Amino acid sequence: MSGIQPGTSSYKQAKFALFIAGLVPFMLIYTVQPTLPLFADEFNVSAPVASLTLSFTTGLLAVTLLVAGSFSEKIGMKKMMVVSMIMTSIFAVLSSFSPNFITLLLFRTFLGVVVAGVPSIAMAYIGKTFHPLHTAMIMGFYISGSSIGGMSGRLLTELLTDLFTWRTAFAIIGIVTLLLSFLFWYTLPTTKKQSDQASLSWSTILKWYQNHITNRQLNYLFLLGFLLMGSFVSMYNYIGFLLVKPPYNLSQAFIGFIFIVYLCGTFSSIYMGKKASQYGKTVILKLSFVITIAGVLISLIPVLVFKIAGLAIFTFGFFASHSIVSALVTERAHENKAQASSLYLLFYYLGSSVVGSIGGYFWEHLHWPGVIGFNFCLLLGGLILLTLRGYKTAEVGYHEKDYLNSSK
Repeated sequence: MSGIQPGTSSYKQAKFALFIAGLVPFMLIYTVQPTLPLFADEFNVSAPVASLTLSFTTGLLAVTLLVAGSFSEKIGMKKMMVVSMIMTSIFAVLSSFSPNFITLLLFRTFLGVVVAGVPSIAMAYIGKTFHPLHTAMIMGFYISGSSIGGMSGRLLTELLTDLFTWRTAFAIIGIVTLLLSFLFWYTLPTTKKQSDQASLSWSTILKWYQNHITNRQLNYLFLLGFLLMGSFVSMYNYIGFLLVKPPYNLSQAFIGFIFIVYLCGTFSSIYMGKKASQYGKTVILKLSFVITIAGVLISLIPVLVFKIAGLAIFTFGFFASHSIVSALVTERAHENKAQASSLYLLFYYLGSSVVGSIGGYFWEHLHWPGVIGFNFCLLLGGLILLTLRGYKTAEVGYHEKDYLNSSK
């Protein structure tokens, strides 16, 4: 049987490297979030303008994903991810030297372009390199890295900015991620490259995208990603607005530490990935959606401890769902997995920008119950899609006994 086999040194190295591949990009993307008020003060810009340093990054990331997946077909997956991580770290360091806001915005825009070379390629690498029985678990290691990256990017920036300045914080984090990028380069096994990769035409790649778009099962998964990320961003965007007001009156510093519940996602993406390998991805995915919905409803209880507990349960279910859906995308796309992963992540980040903004309407007019009702409908829609559409995963026929026999 082809692919990286469990129990081998290559298998362990790949898991560790993919964890780094999740950690580095998301740590660098979200370093600016705690420093937006500082940008507004130092560069004399409004809060919405300061927020462009994050919006431009994620916006360019979503668009560039479609091109990044195709470039990897020409130069190889590992090389694409290595170059992307190194360049992203360099732009992070350069942004610390920005003399004005326009320069900072340009560096953050370039960062959004080059960082796109990791997410879709990492998903495709997992789909091509590991047996389908193990993709959910391996994807869990990658997603856990992204959850820790998103959390640590925010917390480290706050800590280092308090000790030094935001410029020093950006420089230190950029240097750390650069070192991690070289460690990723050293540890990740290289996949076999097709002999005709370099000669691929863009018309051929466009046909691959068309094939994925007309694949009904993939479209369901793209929609699930859209709904999941939309609900996630809506919850985290407006929980802070709720908690700074009476009766909670929490400080910004305390609210920042709420991001520690991301660790629930770090655990769930690996743990539920293992359960998906044992009991089937569809069953565990439905369970993960139910857990996510339960977290949303618990956060309605007007007691602080229940708000935080609900957010933790919601985060547990979200990252578990995201890791399993990501694994299913790479399985349903029997060929051209990088393009399928790029399309999934495009819908995923569209959910972040579109649904996250719509959530603001519910907050303005219906406050927290409106946000919860909106998120409940999004997640319930995803669960209904899983249940009534008769969705069948590509894991059919992949049983542990068959796998063990085929690998002898």
